[in-house]
Amino acid sequence: MSTKIHMLCDALGRPLHFVLTGGQVNDSTQAERLLDGVETAHVIADRGYDSDGVLEKIEGLGAIAVIPPKSNRREQREYDKELYKERNLIERTFNKLKSFRRIATRYDRKALYFRSFLYLAASLLWM
Repeated sequence: MSTKIHMLCDALGRPLHFVLTGGQVNDSTQAERLLDGVETAHVIADRGYDSDGVLEKIEGLGAIAVIPPKSNRREQREYDKELYKERNLIERTFNKLKSFRRIATRYDRKALYFRSFLYLAASLLWM
């Protein structure tokens, strides 16, 4: 009944990679697919991506994870709170994509068509 868009964007808020899943899928399960082949110094994400597997993947990339720890984590990690403020770039990118009515309302019944229009809208954001 619902579709979740997992997105990776660069420091300028331009979309780089998308993964579509069902709405019930946890964010952290898709992080490895999003981060494959990425070269970066920092990975900024919200609490939904705070898992040991995601943190290990980011460390394997040679990057620094800027992810606030979940409140139920036994050992609370430190993270750069000032750099975390830049996470709003991805939120703004999602808002720009959802200005396309076809994406916001999910008119397409097949994921292939929805993903195709998502890439088309993303290409317009790059211009």
